[in-house]
Amino acid sequence: MDHSGMDMGSTTMAATMTGMSMPTGTAEASMADMMGGCQISMLWNWNTIDACFISESWHITSKGMFAGSCIGVILLVLSLEFLRRAGKEYDRYIIAQYTRSLPAHAPASSTSSHDGGKGPSASADAACHPGVAAEKFRPNILQQAIRALLHMLQFAVAYFVMLLAMYYNGYLIICIFIGAFIGYFIFGWESFNIKQGGNDRLQEEVTVCCG
Repeated sequence: MDHSGMDMGSTTMAATMTGMSMPTGTAEASMADMMGGCQISMLWNWNTIDACFISESWHITSKGMFAGSCIGVILLVLSLEFLRRAGKEYDRYIIAQYTRSLPAHAPASSTSSHDGGKGPSASADAACHPGVAAEKFRPNILQQAIRALLHMLQFAVAYFVMLLAMYYNGYLIICIFIGAFIGYFIFGWESFNIKQGGNDRLQEEVTVCCG
């Protein structure tokens, strides 16, 4: 059986397919068509129209829609700062509620007299709450559930902000920075406790008042 004709046909087909290779721009356009017209780049970009974020349904089709998306991103970061402040305020609330439930006659000096001079930790704790004996405080189940809910919401919002930043869109990243500035300006504006050195910002847990 003569295979020369088949070999020539295969060679011609391979040459034809090689000559049909598309330019890079055409390939990217075809990829965008396959993704519903979305322009998605993993490099720094300034895409506006036809940019997509998170899902195909978030498809920018006009400048007004893109402006609305930028405002939405700013509000998303604002909500993250709000949740962080809400978590701190709730911790302070349950601590104040617990402090009010303690006997008012417990002197701070009693702690230092009974610790046998074992260290400055007890006296330091007592200095944070004058008139209240230093002791540990553990939230109840309901209080901890609320704290966990606030933490979960913070985690979820921060995760979505991270996903948006991974699109490397310059406009959205600038909006994230703007949201962080405005959010902290509003929700991070609080009084400092001068007796504690004004280090509230550095404390991760409000229950640790001195340290």
